[in-house]
Amino acid sequence: MSEPQLFTPDEVDRLIPRLTELMETAIERHGQALALQERLRDDRARVSGAGGERRDAMDWKARAERLDGLGIEVRQLLQDVQAMGGVVKDLETGLVDFPGRGPGGPSGPIVNLCWKLGEDAVRFWHGMDEGFANRRPLS
Repeated sequence: MSEPQLFTPDEVDRLIPRLTELMETAIERHGQALALQERLRDDRARVSGAGGERRDAMDWKARAERLDGLGIEVRQLLQDVQAMGGVVKDLETGLVDFPGRGPGGPSGPIVNLCWKLGEDAVRFWHGMDEGFANRRPLS
């Protein structure tokens, strides 16, 4: 198995403008999908309570198709982040990790360089088997 591409903080920092755009759009579409899913669930419950008769079948179908489209769009945005070398850890907060070298520079251990939407630079890292709660400053 080959070693993953390892990023320096500067390399991740150069990706942040595009990464911000992708994550903002993914979060927005994900929120739209969740709201639409809830409306469809409420509609399904209402129809069941009314004996299973749906008067607005065309509208319901259009909303269901929109939900499918939003899901496809979110998956594509996350794949775009992955193609950049990042791993989305939390879609709702915009948390993305990039493999890199930790303390010790080129000879340091492989760690996750941890970036969160809204941060203008990568300033934190955590071990490969750790998460956000274990973030430590790069310097």
